[in-house]
Amino acid sequence: MSTNPPIRVVLAEDQAMVRSAFVSLLDLQPDVTVVAATATGEETLAAVEEHQPDVLVTDIEMPHGSGLDVAVELARRKHPVRILIVTTFARAGYLRRALDASVAGYVLKDAPIGELMVALRRVHAGEQVIASELAVAAWGRPDPLTDRERQLLREVADGAANAEIAARLHLAEGTVRNYLSSAMAKLGARNRTEAAKAASERGWL
Repeated sequence: MSTNPPIRVVLAEDQAMVRSAFVSLLDLQPDVTVVAATATGEETLAAVEEHQPDVLVTDIEMPHGSGLDVAVELARRKHPVRILIVTTFARAGYLRRALDASVAGYVLKDAPIGELMVALRRVHAGEQVIASELAVAAWGRPDPLTDRERQLLREVADGAANAEIAARLHLAEGTVRNYLSSAMAKLGARNRTEAAKAASERGWL
């Protein structure tokens, strides 16, 4: 029997049923211990700082900070935790952003549980693991958007009008229109809603 300490994991997943099921599956593994389970980006950052896990297993879409936002912030803090993203989103844009944030693994939720456990152990061992169906696609068309354009398109995707966006981000309404016009041109979109949808489908938001 191995005398190695268990892999300490923080699990981040906003859907309660999925989170509970995933915790149960991880706890069945003799070499894994779930030290915290979180539902938002803010909770996840706090849990990583409190528990200092070996691996953070996180979804992408969560309230108050996505899994990608969490990864970027942890990279900024130079935190040593290894990050494994487990998501339904097979989007090359998301994978590219994950790699830019030094994420160690990116696998899909529809993979067999055995594959997910192998990915977790490989990430903990210092390897990089990428879903095979995304490995080639990740190096396709690069994201043309600036951070500000991406921020404004997220607001559009949430249904905000230009005036609301301007007030929330302390920008002139004309400035908002200019940024959105630039994003529309880059994406070949006829309007801001179409631009937000196109960017989301490519994983650039």
